[in-house]
Amino acid sequence: MTTLKVTIIQTSLFWEDKASNLQMLEQKIWDIPGRPELVVLPEMFSTGFSMDPVRLAETMEGPSVAWMKKTAAERKIILTGSLIIEEDGRYFNRLLWMLPNGQCGHYDKRHLFAYGGEDQSYSPGHKRLIASVNGWKIHLLICYDLRFPVWSRQSPQGDEPEYDLLVYVANWPQRRSHAWKTLLQARAIENQCYVVGVNRTGVDGNQIAYAGDSVILDPLGQTVHDCGNDPSVVTCELHRESLEEIRTQFPFLKDADSFILEP
Repeated sequence: MTTLKVTIIQTSLFWEDKASNLQMLEQKIWDIPGRPELVVLPEMFSTGFSMDPVRLAETMEGPSVAWMKKTAAERKIILTGSLIIEEDGRYFNRLLWMLPNGQCGHYDKRHLFAYGGEDQSYSPGHKRLIASVNGWKIHLLICYDLRFPVWSRQSPQGDEPEYDLLVYVANWPQRRSHAWKTLLQARAIENQCYVVGVNRTGVDGNQIAYAGDSVILDPLGQTVHDCGNDPSVVTCELHRESLEEIRTQFPFLKDADSFILEP
């Protein structure tokens, strides 16, 4: 297919209240008009950005993962966002890529936010996740990863870029909104790809405020849609023809440095 319908859900979250968050998000998902293909939720969508994984973590057989599976199947969508997962005695800020058929890929956040103590509560991931849907390749990342361009950098295989769309799910504080907006634009421009950044709104249990500022950017870093600061649910159609036209007109990736990422 030449287009991809992406829905972003920018919302406040109930602090460490899984049941309320899942109920709220389910209503928003069912209220999306038409037939979205990919629905993107914020980082730690079931709890907010909590450093209490011992109390809040679930396994991959837990209720929040089951909710994702059920919602994706019933709504016939791909559903993605991160939540707190326990595995082999360790805790992860894990993004799930849930398909309508129940198959699930995952990415564990590589760069843990030491300034907020995330590195003391969670284990880092070591593998990137690039998913595919309808001919689109989608690189999935989490919040603080945005500050580390090597982790997201295109490393073309021959003439083919690694991916077409970068997705960042986040709980990015309002006081660093300028960095959020600037770095999202930079990632789009340098990687010649669409970028979707989904952030939350409201104030969390640590009295940290979030401004939203969720955006969809084109491969030139120009705004396709800006959600502003209020809760909103927005669906945009991304166009492959525009992507390929930009890459053909400005073949900058062919001049890029080659490199290999080490674990």
